[in-house]
Amino acid sequence: MESVKEILTRMGAPTKEDLELVEKAYNFAAEAHKEHKRFSGEPYLVHLVETAKGLAGLGMGAKTVAAGLLHDCIEDANIKPETIEAEFGKEIRFLVEGVTKLGRLKYRGAERHRESLRKLLVATGKDARVLIIKLMDRLHNMRTLRHVPEEKRTRIALETLEIYAAIAHRLGMGMVRRQLEDLSFENAFPKEFAETKKLLAEKSKETFERLEKMSRTLRKEVAKEGMTGFHSDYRVKGLYSLWRKLERKGGDIDKIYDTAALRVIVKDIPDCYRVLGLVNNLWQPLPNKIKDYIAFPKPNGYQSLHTTVFSGDGGIVEVQIRTEEMHREAEFGITAHVIYKEGEFPDSPGARAGGGKQSSFDWIKSLIPSFRKMTPTPAADKKDDPKRARYGAQGGPEWLEDLSEDSEDPDFETTLKTDIFTARVFIFTPTGDVVDLPTNSSPIDFAYAIHSDIGDHTFGAKVNGKLVSLDTTLHNGDIVEIQTKKTAKPKQKWLDIAKTTLARRHIRMAIEKETTSTTHNKHKKK
Repeated sequence: MESVKEILTRMGAPTKEDLELVEKAYNFAAEAHKEHKRFSGEPYLVHLVETAKGLAGLGMGAKTVAAGLLHDCIEDANIKPETIEAEFGKEIRFLVEGVTKLGRLKYRGAERHRESLRKLLVATGKDARVLIIKLMDRLHNMRTLRHVPEEKRTRIALETLEIYAAIAHRLGMGMVRRQLEDLSFENAFPKEFAETKKLLAEKSKETFERLEKMSRTLRKEVAKEGMTGFHSDYRVKGLYSLWRKLERKGGDIDKIYDTAALRVIVKDIPDCYRVLGLVNNLWQPLPNKIKDYIAFPKPNGYQSLHTTVFSGDGGIVEVQIRTEEMHREAEFGITAHVIYKEGEFPDSPGARAGGGKQSSFDWIKSLIPSFRKMTPTPAADKKDDPKRARYGAQGGPEWLEDLSEDSEDPDFETTLKTDIFTARVFIFTPTGDVVDLPTNSSPIDFAYAIHSDIGDHTFGAKVNGKLVSLDTTLHNGDIVEIQTKKTAKPKQKWLDIAKTTLARRHIRMAIEKETTSTTHNKHKKK
């Protein structure tokens, strides 16, 4: 029972009931999988224990940890869902069945299977624990992928990179995302992985010496200011992330300033800004390289202050400044700021999320027509804000369950590819609100992201105070102002400009409505 002790130790302070539940799930899984071996030759139970340990380490509740131990019982041990319910209750059955469905998701190259992705997001919407269990399952599988036959290895690595790492990122789970990306990179592109690893190793010694020197200097200045609760460490860029940046920079690692960053943790938000001032006084900041993700968080919840400075010895260094809470959220995302007791899960009626943060599920809302219909007009009262949508009994937003109906929409697969699995840019409204869009988006995409009425009546746009054409490509940090008038209407050519499915759908609807109205008027005249 040493494995059970390891799991419970990671859970922190389990109750007697927690201990009994996890122990029962362990024994049940051990019996169900007693004949099963992994490609490595290890007992299958090892994988289940590692999955459960990962969940416990994230702070998940006992039922979620138990479901982690049981997650392959239906698929691999032919245990009936009814048996799991009889032994462990409806909630654990629901979680195990959800993970089983996700297990059927397969990589299909560029043309992903629409139905499989629908199931993934529907399962996420009903209860995010399903997806978190699957992420921990996949993470351990990736750590042992070397034992899998080569023909399977590449497919699994690409599947992980394309789907699971992307979802971990959108849930704000930075630590999980980096591990999934780098493990996938190593297996899918071994040559590029080795080259990138060598490049980073060559640069690391000099970089770490520079960071250590800067950290000592900053520590002295912080002490002079009387600030407490300060500590610092180094963040090394993930190899996959570095490789992608190298591709954009022509392979020149000296043009990449954040291969390793000085990460500063402080007590509270005022201290974040005080330390930013100290850093920029001690070292010369690069122009346009100060980013305030505290005032304007990324849509996945990420918050920090970033500044890039000349280190004074010929180097350039990125410094990230955040509170301990921001750091936990940056690493663990959705699991960081909610107390994971069963019945107290994010977006469930009993959830206790800190600070009124934007839900990590908000990015999914724009994909669902029935949810978008609830969006108020710009003049609507804040109490009607769609972000206040009610949540279902299963611990997920009711609006996400509509995704199962929306999956019949012919645009659904394109929506997923464009709006979820591509890189993003963050665009500002004139009042400072942040709009999250896919790269290469236009002012038309921005207008429809604000509201369909604004999109439908757009006749012009300003970017950073200058008039631009509606086919202008928007870039990170642009401030966009949309000009509207009542007589303006969407044009057919907008369909060639718009990138988001949301914009394209509304444009088509408006054009179809106009065509129908024109035809009707012609018939009336006859």
